[in-house]
Amino acid sequence: MEADVVLYMKEPPDEALLCRIAAGLEDPVEDLVRKDSQFKKLELDADVYVGNVDAVVELLARRKALLQRPVLVRGDLAGDGPLVAAVGRPKDRLYEFIGRDA
Repeated sequence: MEADVVLYMKEPPDEALLCRIAAGLEDPVEDLVRKDSQFKKLELDADVYVGNVDAVVELLARRKALLQRPVLVRGDLAGDGPLVAAVGRPKDRLYEFIGRDA
């Protein structure tokens, strides 16, 4: 299988790409946001992001470090067509996403 690794801190997704990822996400959109120490330090409320694509996209466009990783994506990132996406945690989800057994 061929795969491209995108280093999101060097090449962060813009709002349009984040919207496409969110639209193709197999998981709840709020799973794209890391609820880590930085999230807590910023005093963000996790409930604000539940089912709220606009809030998730806005947050991740401003705070790229809060993007959960890895995010697995099938499709042309450079295009404008639909994508299929999933959060790759736990790591066994990677195998599910690519359709292979662990």
